[in-house]
Amino acid sequence: MIIDFNGIEEEALMNFKGGEGELDTRNYVDGKNKIMMSRLKPGASSGYHAHVGNSEIVYIISGTGYFVYDGASEPFSAGSVHYCPMGHSHSMHNDGTADVVYFAIVPEHH
Repeated sequence: MIIDFNGIEEEALMNFKGGEGELDTRNYVDGKNKIMMSRLKPGASSGYHAHVGNSEIVYIISGTGYFVYDGASEPFSAGSVHYCPMGHSHSMHNDGTADVVYFAIVPEHH
């Protein structure tokens, strides 16, 4: 199965999960997985949140920033992969001057 993100309408989300600024995202959701191609704008962040019943894998395509993972700051750049297992918490921050472009998968654990 091919997921063509170009055929999925982009949604602009402000203050995602209590964060700051704008997140633009194209999402494929089937009830078992959420698969996302997203852009976090400069100065924006996702709010710090726990993964309960799911986990998240984030591949950074471009841009720089940092994750706060279980309270510790972890810098990232293009090619980095961040993993937040079920039962852990994180937030993502773009402290650069360009969009952070990333691909993420959130599998549900039932």
